[in-house]
Amino acid sequence: MKCLLIASESAEVLFHWTDPEFYQNVQAQYGASQEDGQGLPAFEDSISTLFAPIIISCSTMVDRLGDSYTSFTTENNHIYVLHQFDECLYIAVNGDGEEEEGDLRRKIYVMKKMIEVMFGMVTLSSNLLRKELRPQDTEQRARLWKLLQSLLETYSRLRENDQSFLVEAVERLIHPTLCEQCIEFLERRLVQQLNSSVERAGEEVMHAFILVHTKLLAFYSSRNASTLATSDLLALIIMAQNMYPSNTDQDDPNPEDVESTSGSGPESFYTPEPSPTDRDSSSSGVSGDKPARGSAPVFEFVDPDVQMAEDSLQTLEVPPPDPSTPRRVFLDVSLKDGLYPMMPHSMYCLPLWPGITLVLLTKIPTSAVAMSVYTFLEAFAKLEKRLSEGQEGSAATRGQRTIHEVRSKLDKFIKALGPSEIQSGQLQKDWTDFKNLAFTRGGPGFSRELIPSCKKMKTQLCGVYRQCFLLEPGPSDIPQRLSPGLQERAQTMVREKLMDWKDFLLVKSKRNITMVSYLEDFPGLIHFICVDRSTGQMIAPSLNLTERNTSELGTGPLALFIKSKVWGLVNTTRRYLQKGYSTVTLRDGDFYFCYFLWFENESGFKLEAGDIPILPDDSAPIGMLAWDYYRKLLRYYSKNHQGEVVKCYELLTVHLGVIPAEIILQHCRQLASKLWEPSRNPLL
Repeated sequence: MKCLLIASESAEVLFHWTDPEFYQNVQAQYGASQEDGQGLPAFEDSISTLFAPIIISCSTMVDRLGDSYTSFTTENNHIYVLHQFDECLYIAVNGDGEEEEGDLRRKIYVMKKMIEVMFGMVTLSSNLLRKELRPQDTEQRARLWKLLQSLLETYSRLRENDQSFLVEAVERLIHPTLCEQCIEFLERRLVQQLNSSVERAGEEVMHAFILVHTKLLAFYSSRNASTLATSDLLALIIMAQNMYPSNTDQDDPNPEDVESTSGSGPESFYTPEPSPTDRDSSSSGVSGDKPARGSAPVFEFVDPDVQMAEDSLQTLEVPPPDPSTPRRVFLDVSLKDGLYPMMPHSMYCLPLWPGITLVLLTKIPTSAVAMSVYTFLEAFAKLEKRLSEGQEGSAATRGQRTIHEVRSKLDKFIKALGPSEIQSGQLQKDWTDFKNLAFTRGGPGFSRELIPSCKKMKTQLCGVYRQCFLLEPGPSDIPQRLSPGLQERAQTMVREKLMDWKDFLLVKSKRNITMVSYLEDFPGLIHFICVDRSTGQMIAPSLNLTERNTSELGTGPLALFIKSKVWGLVNTTRRYLQKGYSTVTLRDGDFYFCYFLWFENESGFKLEAGDIPILPDDSAPIGMLAWDYYRKLLRYYSKNHQGEVVKCYELLTVHLGVIPAEIILQHCRQLASKLWEPSRNPLL
């Protein structure tokens, strides 16, 4: 019983996702009220009717009280979590007890992050965002919603099974030699050749990285590129996994087939398992497998309501992605003159083999337009905020990037747009009206009367941004992207480089580091996760439990039990961190859990622990994907360490309960210093 809904203040559905059980429940509830002979109402209408009282109630409370509820629990123990972003209301529901309030809030924020990556600064205009999330064309809307639904499902799957998405940090494959070789290859051969080619259509490769499932093998950024934020990188990994999902049981060779985990030379051979025949497929008892098209149908007894839910999802099926068609993504860019969020890039996700993917991020030729739009938006947003707070006259125009400073730049910007396809006429009109109000003698000047004009200017600027970067090019337009031939050559180059390492990498991604190498130094240690929050990277022994790839704990109840304890420990420590605790020790039956958060300077000297800010219960979830809590925490802590580079680390450990507490604390200190040694750390 799970659901996530985005709705407007008028209860118009902008997006919805439900699991089959919730779908069946809604159809049963509203189907029973239909008269004989009438079909079931459209599910979109049913879910709108279901949530309309909640949406109207929220709007009424905001209008009358200036406040609203953030969560509530019904008599049947259904949890509802709500969050209003501008004029869009997000509602997440759980009725099966598998998710808590914090999980639902995190899901809401992750959905918002993915929408920002897909639509950029259009999300700053509620009116335009509503049009993007709910296109008038029903087929286009179905494709978009199916894409958003699959992204949400991909994130949920990764968070349930992947430690890197549990703690929201990037995990790198630990093999310094191969990492160094691949980074050098990306720099000196791949990116250099791509950026010097005449087939790049004005695009410039800024970042290139190789993923093995969700783990990072190599990452290279060109010299004039901004640092890619961890939140953006995690979002891109979700998108890559959504385009080419990892099926670990099929993608990976059996570990026993790969003789050595130190390398895979020309003498190593891997023989894949034979493909099942039609006879094998039809006699197989695996209910999750779909018959191949054209094969004999497989008849099963299925609940008709559940089948109806599955059929409705299949009608929204998105065709497989075309690797040569890039996906427009909007990422943060940090330059010398400041941070520019949601700048347009093209994302090329090129599959090398099942489970191994090359990702290219390119800067598009018209990206300077986006930087100008953001500069103007920021100026109008600051002015609107100050006018709303009662600051008028000269007080409203103080600070950086004031309206006075951007006035001439905006005049030039509108003139440069010209009478092109971009509807700059309305922008010109609203800008003229704004100047008449703000700068004309005898006008109201910088007073509250200017607030509606500020809102209009922001909407028009977002409209220019939308037409530049989100609208599909016309049939007569020349495609601005790397040519298919250039993309194919890039794939071929990387395939040739990694051919001898392919099977090793697939196994290594499932057994990146093992507990065996730590048991001699740390007897009684069962598991650990160490995270460098300054770089957004993590190290942890593998905990992947599949039919073929087992962890060192096996595949039985013990392995699942430890996995559930680790997931529960992370959730518990986040609640304590939210309340201002940086150290947590817990005894749970036969196990002893520890959590530490600390700060170091650049030389590795541990800094004195300070007070951690206490966050309200309904605050954004702690992590690095949807909201970078740790970047704000570092900024807060660095106020007392001016001139120093401050780094933040986290360590979670699971020990056997029979180990004395003083030994456990000694282990934690030694483990923290050992994990980031150069010999154990991949090339950064």
